[in-house]
Amino acid sequence: TLQTLHLMFGLIDCNNFYASCERAFNPSLNGKPIVVLSNNDGCVIARSGEAKLLGIPMGEPAYKLKELIERNQVSVFSSNYVLYGDMSHRVMNTIAMFAPEMEVYSIDEAFVLLDGFENIDLKEYGGKVVRTVTRNTGIPVSMGIAPTKTLAKVANKFAKKYKNYKGICVIDTNEKREKALKLTEIGDVWGIGRRYSKKLQYYSVNTAWDFTQRSKSWVRHTMGVVGERTWMELRGIPCFEMETPSDKKSICTSRSFGERLTELAPISEAVANFAASCAEKLRTQHSYGCVLTVFIHTNPFATNQAQYYKQKVMQLSVPTNDTTELINYAIRGLNSIFANGYQYKKAGVIVSEIVPERPLQGDLFDTRNREKYNRVMTVMDSLNSSYGKQKVKLAAQGFDRKWKLKNEMLSPCYTTNITDLMCVNAK
Repeated sequence: TLQTLHLMFGLIDCNNFYASCERAFNPSLNGKPIVVLSNNDGCVIARSGEAKLLGIPMGEPAYKLKELIERNQVSVFSSNYVLYGDMSHRVMNTIAMFAPEMEVYSIDEAFVLLDGFENIDLKEYGGKVVRTVTRNTGIPVSMGIAPTKTLAKVANKFAKKYKNYKGICVIDTNEKREKALKLTEIGDVWGIGRRYSKKLQYYSVNTAWDFTQRSKSWVRHTMGVVGERTWMELRGIPCFEMETPSDKKSICTSRSFGERLTELAPISEAVANFAASCAEKLRTQHSYGCVLTVFIHTNPFATNQAQYYKQKVMQLSVPTNDTTELINYAIRGLNSIFANGYQYKKAGVIVSEIVPERPLQGDLFDTRNREKYNRVMTVMDSLNSSYGKQKVKLAAQGFDRKWKLKNEMLSPCYTTNITDLMCVNAK
């Protein structure tokens, strides 16, 4: 039986999030097929419902779809992660108004804990959440409510699939749970990947309901303790609690280049920017990095070209989050591994062994004025926060950016760049 309904989980999921972000500022796209491409305009990473109906598959290289896109007048966009990130922040802030405890699960999904809602009409409550988020942000969302996080995922799929649900589905009885699980393919269950899906289908477990009818011991023997928890969640017994955000244990910033690079200078500029990004993220979470790794490599899929992959791992003499210091380490590392005669596709910087920002054991031979540079970083962060990203940066980060991503179909950053603000002409 389902648990006592004083504790329920809600999952709010943005519908076709990237496509919806583009539509929020360009209503002429409503009802039209949209696809969003990956870095360097490579593969399809997001599709509107209309694009899915055209049979455009996820992950398909854009050049293979050129004829289909032109024939059906599909709108194509480069990934605008600045816009998508800001819109996600607005969605999450609106959701936070409705529940005391929230877990941001991904850029377009969030769980909420509905504790003590037993005297509230959950369908009406969920409908209010859906309407408010859509009204405040322009992003359509769906919400599933159930006694466990896994069942809330199931409910959310029904809320999104069937228009009669009006964006909200509540599983609060055993009858509703049984009906939903019988209509849910085992491969669509949260936490059951492709490998386990095939394995379960081999044992004639084709739906989520089939899975719940197996014995607990069989599930544990077949899938281990994680599978057992999913089995219990589908039976209405909560095993996955709300998670609180934790600081990152390692930070990686890397990019594929928009064009193949053969010279050190543009790669050095890119690596400086990657190191600066890692430093900024460290300062945001009040942490220091103890180890820095820099890597470069060619395109492994270009089998007709000479291949090269190299990385340099450096132990920092004193843990730091100073942009100037991390860039210095990164450039030194790059210089030691760069080799002429190759066409480089990608580079990156990884900061690891991250520790909290507090007084640490210094180095006897460290002559750096760390207090002065800490003040410099504080001022730089303040200026960039007030006047825009990278308004103040190091010369090593350059200005030319020959290494930048290919994004020929990038939409404006409507909400974060003052030069991209929408203009309204009133007559």
